[in-house]
Amino acid sequence: MLEVIREHAQGKIAKIILALITVPFALWGVDSYFKQGGGGPVVAKVGEQEIHQNEFSRTLKEQQDRMRTSLGKSYDPAMMDSPEIRKSVLDGLVNQQILLAEAKQAGLAVSDAQLAKLIAGIEAFHVNGKFSHERYEAVLRQQNMTIGMFEHRVRQDVLMQMAQEGVSRNAFVPGSVADGMIRTLEQQREIGQAVIQIEQFMPQVKIEASAIKDYYEKHQDEFKLPEQARLEYIVLSAENLAAQVTVSDEEIAAYYKEHARQFGQAEERQASHILIGVAENASATEKAAAMDKARKVLQEVKKTPDNFAQLAKQYSQDSGSASQGGDLGYFGHGAMVKPFEDAVFKMNAGEISDLVQSNFGYHIIKLTAIKPAKLRSLQEAHAEIVQELKKEKGGKKFAENAENFGNLVYEQGDSLAPAAKQLGLKVEQSGWVSRMASDTPLLSNPKLLQAVFTEEVLKNKRNTEAVEVRPNTLVAARLLEYKPASIKPLEEVSSALSQRLQRQQASVLAVKWGKDALAQLQQGNTPAALNWTPSQLVNRTKPPAGLTPEVLMAAFKAKVDKLPTYSGVENNQGGYTLVRLSKLVDPGVQDEARKKAYIQQFSSMLEREYAAAYLASLKQNTKISISKEALEKSER
Repeated sequence: MLEVIREHAQGKIAKIILALITVPFALWGVDSYFKQGGGGPVVAKVGEQEIHQNEFSRTLKEQQDRMRTSLGKSYDPAMMDSPEIRKSVLDGLVNQQILLAEAKQAGLAVSDAQLAKLIAGIEAFHVNGKFSHERYEAVLRQQNMTIGMFEHRVRQDVLMQMAQEGVSRNAFVPGSVADGMIRTLEQQREIGQAVIQIEQFMPQVKIEASAIKDYYEKHQDEFKLPEQARLEYIVLSAENLAAQVTVSDEEIAAYYKEHARQFGQAEERQASHILIGVAENASATEKAAAMDKARKVLQEVKKTPDNFAQLAKQYSQDSGSASQGGDLGYFGHGAMVKPFEDAVFKMNAGEISDLVQSNFGYHIIKLTAIKPAKLRSLQEAHAEIVQELKKEKGGKKFAENAENFGNLVYEQGDSLAPAAKQLGLKVEQSGWVSRMASDTPLLSNPKLLQAVFTEEVLKNKRNTEAVEVRPNTLVAARLLEYKPASIKPLEEVSSALSQRLQRQQASVLAVKWGKDALAQLQQGNTPAALNWTPSQLVNRTKPPAGLTPEVLMAAFKAKVDKLPTYSGVENNQGGYTLVRLSKLVDPGVQDEARKKAYIQQFSSMLEREYAAAYLASLKQNTKISISKEALEKSER
């Protein structure tokens, strides 16, 4: 129960409570933001609404940033430059315009008061469990967003949800349909597998040199090497500059004095409680009974306060703390639900509260200890302050030198040495890079790679411009060595190509043998050389490890009028897998909780289908034109 109290305080219930508070809210710049979305050529037209290049580029960059954060080192900038990704992003903007137009036509609107309540419930903007306007502004600044931009987006998101709700809320799954779907999903089938590997057919395949040469000549595109360049480059970054600066003891002491609140540890309190639980939606009779019981327990606690722990073990319905005598440990502001917290932080150590009601029921609280607010010493905060001061100095030094860095690499474009010497930078060398990628993360930036593969750099031997490859990091590069696009020679690929062709032909033989074996099994014969795996029960929802989706699908597509029955699929190793279905196990009666969870899942799926179908119908009735150039043009 303790965990539940904490989660609810930080989750939905806290949001609902805070949303009901009247927040002094300034909706700054919303109207002006409506005029800022445009700019640049029109990339799509949806009815009478236009989507401009600036809006498309901004959305594409936001998606790029999300993918970079999500994928980390696996992120490849080239993936965002494909027409498919660009089309997906532009389709999203088109869908937004369609839904917003539908919301407008339906007369839907989000008032300032509604918007304030929604934003007040976002935990990212809370300090000590309450909405903080200062925190709100700070978080948006970190995301490079103004308040007007954010509030405009929230308003649009709500309008789009409202536009679809009228349709999706009609999604309903009848009980009989749900029962049938559950039986289908929960049914188990006993299967065995026999895998025909291509390796057993490899000795039968001989690849002639003429076949290798013929394939090579007819598939030259497979053996293309892209143009490549090897570079020298210099980096100006706030991070590197921060590592070079020094911080004096006087500066550290001054920072500590100016930011004393930053190094404080908030007050914490230790409390124990006895919970007499009652649900929020309980009947009046149930609530009255719970209150009566809580009052009787409170009387007993007041008579023998020293027995609080024993009484908590006896009466408390908080399973997380009852066995510990009701002890909840130390906690600060914002950790517990509000009525509980309010009571605790008004009490004195050793005091026992009257009944405190929350959405969990009735609490009897004993405050056992107070850990007062504490200021970390200068020594304790020393390392943190040094890091922060170095970061500040590095950022300031970067800002002072960034413009000079750009000017030097441009004005003395035949060498990086002058810029490196004047700014104290090291000239480094890269491995081979292509237009799409580099093994050096700093050089993988699409804009930098585009700058490298230009006539100015490749033919005229000039420096690239200073390119910001990530925040507070500039890179300039120049060519050391260049390899034009070429075709790998036959001698280099002959061995690997021979193995590939051998496997391809062995795969044909394996699949043919497997299909012939399946035909024999279906006729009641048993081919030799089949090694069946031990039988196992499988179902659709939780297939065992090692079972491929293709085999699972074959098992559940097989006819079951007569068992055993056999089916087969080509596997992803190039061979063939035979599947033997020997038994069906139908599920028993589902318990109500599990059935309810399934029905909720089915309803959610149906809601998404309704919403998608509704959007598709709106698109059919809307004139949409998309610029082909926008999908193909690089954003680098």
